[in-house]
This record gives sequence, structure tokens and C-alpha cells, in this order.
Amino acid sequence: MKRMDEMLEKDNVKNRSEFIEKALQFYMSYLNSEGATEYLSKVIVAAMQGLLRETESRHSGNLFRLSVEMSMMMNILAAGLEISDEDLRKLRGRCVNEVKKTKGKISIEEALKFQHGIEE
Repeated sequence: MKRMDEMLEKDNVKNRSEFIEKALQFYMSYLNSEGATEYLSKVIVAAMQGLLRETESRHSGNLFRLSVEMSMMMNILAAGLEISDEDLRKLRGRCVNEVKKTKGKISIEEALKFQHGIEE
């Protein structure tokens, strides 16, 4: 009984009766191979959904922080550079193509070569 009481919170149940009911359902599913597969599939899916939610939340936060830093950098650069709208439009097109071609693996070395007119 003591071990069961310790597990109530871990299993997110309100009382012993609910815990016992879940334990019986699990054991009966275990005895019936089809039921065990069905039960374990639900448990695995629930665990994976939790992991995905956690990962999505972490990635969203990281993308937000990265976007803020990029915005700051772009504003600092824009304040110090004189570039025409036409040159900016051409550069954006080139950068879109470069990111697509390299799948996002861009380097400062390649940008410097382009800016100095050195293309391979």
C-alpha cells in the first residue's frame, strides 16, 4: 500500500481506486497480446507526443531569440551602409538561391569572394 501511495502522483491519478483500475487494465492487456500491443502503442504515442511538444517549444524559443539577434544586426548594418534598393533586391535574390543550393550552409568566405568579385 505504501509503494502504491508513492506512485499515485507519479501516475497522475487521484486515488488508489483509479490507480488499481489502471493497473488492472494494463495487466489484462498484457495477458491478452492484442490488448498489450494496443495499450503499449497508446503509451508510446503519448510519450512521443510529449517529446515533440517539448522539442517544438525549445525550437520556437531558439528561433525567436535568433530572429531578435538578426534584427539587431540588420539594423546596425543598415545604419552604417549606403546601398540602393536595386542592389539590395539583387542581393536578396542571390542569397535566397545560395541558401537553397547549400541547404543553409553558408560561409563568410563565400560571401567575401562574391563581394570582391571572385566567383568559382
